Amino acid sequence: MGNRHELENKLKGESLVRKGLMKSHAHIKPIRLIPDLHVIKIGGHGTMDYGREVVIPLVQELGELSRNHKLLVVTGGGVRVRHILDIGIDLGMPTGVLAELAGKISEQNAEIMALLLSPYGGTRIKSDDLLDLPMMLKLGFLPVTHGTPPYGLFEHPPGTGLIPPHRTDTGAFLMAEVLGAQSCILVKNVDGLFTENPFVNPEAKLIPEITAEELLAMDMEDMVLERKLLYLLKDAANLKEVRIVNGHKRGTIIRAMRGEPIGTVIRA
Repeated sequence: MGNRHELENKLKGESLVRKGLMKSHAHIKPIRLIPDLHVIKIGGHGTMDYGREVVIPLVQELGELSRNHKLLVVTGGGVRVRHILDIGIDLGMPTGVLAELAGKISEQNAEIMALLLSPYGGTRIKSDDLLDLPMMLKLGFLPVTHGTPPYGLFEHPPGTGLIPPHRTDTGAFLMAEVLGAQSCILVKNVDGLFTENPFVNPEAKLIPEITAEELLAMDMEDMVLERKLLYLLKDAANLKEVRIVNGHKRGTIIRAMRGEPIGTVIRA
């Protein structure tokens, strides 16, 4: 076997999977690119699909907030994602293909939301534009993007079934983490995380605060957010919590941005 050609560096000859190597970098904190950014994820199923009655007041609230705060609005897909997934699963499409199809739907909602927010500087951006955000925000733009992570055909296989595990909640969280955002707020159609689906069981109890570990240990049948986000939250370097609020009630987003006790906060 010939000699390996090397460049002098601290990782010379490393496999990049050695446990000791990982631990040696654990003390290094990554820079926070936009530490005063608030990532606001607008659910498709819980918000966009309700149309004008819910969306227009929410647009006005976001627009007003953007005058004094740095926001990144992230959209979900909603009912059309469920439709395309239903068809794709029925036809036996692989998980990666389903992820590609679902992403196109959330992109449509991003275009809609950007146009609605245009009076406030709403601007549709794509994943490749994220590193341009610091300058865009300084110029007064209100960036809007879709939440589906760009894994596409490389989407991770789910533990069970075919539905892509990384969807728009997860994508919003990953954007907030890599940008070093101040907060990540998931806007839904319920007051937060409940012990059961409150639309199925009206007696379900609101959980105002919980850790990712505790929530995973509960092994709930149904949740208002994607389970994969909880695993990512445990390992996050910058973002140590996410909050769930009801977008059908005005004022909940600004209260969440201020750190007031509203909705549900899930901590690392």
